[in-house]
Amino acid sequence: MTNERLPPGQQAARGWPVSHYGPVPRFRADRWNLQAFGATATGEKYSWSLEEVTALPTTTVIADLHCASGTSTFGHEFFGVPAAVLLELAPPGPHVTHVMAWAEYGYSANLRIEEFASEQTLLATHHNGEMLTAEHGFPLRLVVPHLYGYKGPKWLRGIEYMTQDRRGFWEERGYHNLADPWAEQRYSYQEDDCL
Repeated sequence: MTNERLPPGQQAARGWPVSHYGPVPRFRADRWNLQAFGATATGEKYSWSLEEVTALPTTTVIADLHCASGTSTFGHEFFGVPAAVLLELAPPGPHVTHVMAWAEYGYSANLRIEEFASEQTLLATHHNGEMLTAEHGFPLRLVVPHLYGYKGPKWLRGIEYMTQDRRGFWEERGYHNLADPWAEQRYSYQEDDCL
């Protein structure tokens, strides 16, 4: 892989390795929904069934993925709903600075609102033309390719709008709060006081 696509400290890997904490959840269509809640502009909670999510406007994003453990994979084609669509349907309040992406089993990842709103950020349903497998996050995973992979949870269930930052699952366990692979922001001990 060409050096300009490989962040510092990363090694190119083949395929798309499976990596997650805990078991793969069992999908139950009758119980599944995606929610947007917290500091919404209206104060209301929003909810969509999987059928409603897959009926929303979609796009394709070609992305490289970078794991904080040091591997990178390249040229993934993700298809799904742009995060910007969710922001239009469930607008955040004027003081929202961050979101918390919630997934099955209480897994969470915090993001600055501008990272979530990026044109590359996607609520993905498909990878390389195929529906996501259970191991890779079926039915919905958040893809934030410009950050390390722990900022893009599999088995996405909710987006919480927040007016101040709060650390997610891996961030509470010593991983960097911002997670920029080009700045090698892997671990919390690397954080500046200005965070």
